[in-house]
Amino acid sequence: MLEHRYTSGEYLQLNPNWHVEESAWKAKQILQMLKRNHIELETVCEVGCGAGEVLRQLQMRMAERCTFWGYDISPQALDLAKGRANDRLQFHLADIRQVDNRLFDLILVLDVFEHLEDYFGFLRGIQPKGLYKMFHIPLDLSVQTVLRRRGLLKVREAYGHLHYFTKEIALQALEDAGYEVLDYFYTARAIEQPTHEVGRMLLKLPRKLLFAFHKDFAAHLLGGWSLLVLAR
Repeated sequence: MLEHRYTSGEYLQLNPNWHVEESAWKAKQILQMLKRNHIELETVCEVGCGAGEVLRQLQMRMAERCTFWGYDISPQALDLAKGRANDRLQFHLADIRQVDNRLFDLILVLDVFEHLEDYFGFLRGIQPKGLYKMFHIPLDLSVQTVLRRRGLLKVREAYGHLHYFTKEIALQALEDAGYEVLDYFYTARAIEQPTHEVGRMLLKLPRKLLFAFHKDFAAHLLGGWSLLVLAR
């Protein structure tokens, strides 16, 4: 099973920080989506929580009545997360589809289902677990990644992505899995997050200028964006 890379320690070796450096930025996007849809919450669950820093960032910024749960199948991720636990934030080494009957106000699925062999089964399995669901989906499929000989292979090797999406494919996949899409917007990871990769640095200005002109065209041509989707 390809999930072995997450339970064996292989993924931790490739990504020793488990993307903690992006957590505050992701929390900002989540809060923006909640604000523009006037959603207030008391329970939040993140599936594939990794090191747990996104939940910690949300806890610091949301109402004190809100409680947080994180689930992950990686023991290495949970070792990183356990130091962030407190009386309103708890972590579990488990597949939420198999162990918890609780109904959460919001389930977060951030950069997760592109890693899974059967992502349709996963999407259908978590649907009854929450009132709202929020997905962050990398849009790896673009003209420039297809034209580069190893564009998508690099993403596969470094991050373990098995499936590649455009905005349209991502939204259709959620609808095919039985979700009602309520809202979505692009997130500019390649522009707003720091990088030492020369290619990303060179593309930062063209991406920013083209995105200001036409969002969909910029995402399809140059890539570098993800999609944040609110659904139920």
